[in-house]
Amino acid sequence: MRILIIEDDLQAAGAMSHGLTEAGYQCVHAPDGEAGLTEAGKGGFDVLIVDRMMPKKNGVEVVSTLRREGDQTPVLFLSALGEVGDRVDGLKAGADDYLVKPYAFPELIARVEALSRRRETGAVATTLKVGELEMNLINRTVHRQGKEIDLQPREFQLLEFMMRHAGQSVTRTMLLEKVWEYHFDPQTNVIDVHVSRLRSKIDKGFDRAMLQTVRGAGYRLDP
Repeated sequence: MRILIIEDDLQAAGAMSHGLTEAGYQCVHAPDGEAGLTEAGKGGFDVLIVDRMMPKKNGVEVVSTLRREGDQTPVLFLSALGEVGDRVDGLKAGADDYLVKPYAFPELIARVEALSRRRETGAVATTLKVGELEMNLINRTVHRQGKEIDLQPREFQLLEFMMRHAGQSVTRTMLLEKVWEYHFDPQTNVIDVHVSRLRSKIDKGFDRAMLQTVRGAGYRLDP
């Protein structure tokens, strides 16, 4: 998978490129907005990682230009600007995701993987299957070992996200943004409560617990 990193901070870009390369990705770096547009115009990228504040053309200008030209390559914005208005501006410009600096590198990897899956072609999946769990996205049902599990709408959303990231650690920030659509931390235990309820439903009465707590990181659905 090829990733274009458009970032004017050479040290940050180098560290990001090194980490992504170690994770198995092929990276190309552009040091400013204009160079980024030139590289993106060559095509062949699966994900674009774009810094928000850059010389010559800022990230919003870069993404807006790409979208006007019909380039629909998934875009992940990186920025130190983390206010709700900043995120909204970035998403309205055409970005698919927005990650605030400083960030945890495993979260960057998880978000890149999620964006790359959106680019995959082929039939739209109507079911998700992770180990003994099977989710039907059409009739909104969940089964484990053939036993139907009754979930509330938010629990279903939470489990769907966990199943799409099976085997990966997902952070509170990811869950707040992708499941609750919060772009800030409400400083409540809403995630802990819902995870606890979900765990009791999908693991209780079975030999093995699938929903794991990852100390200091978040949670993981273990296949």
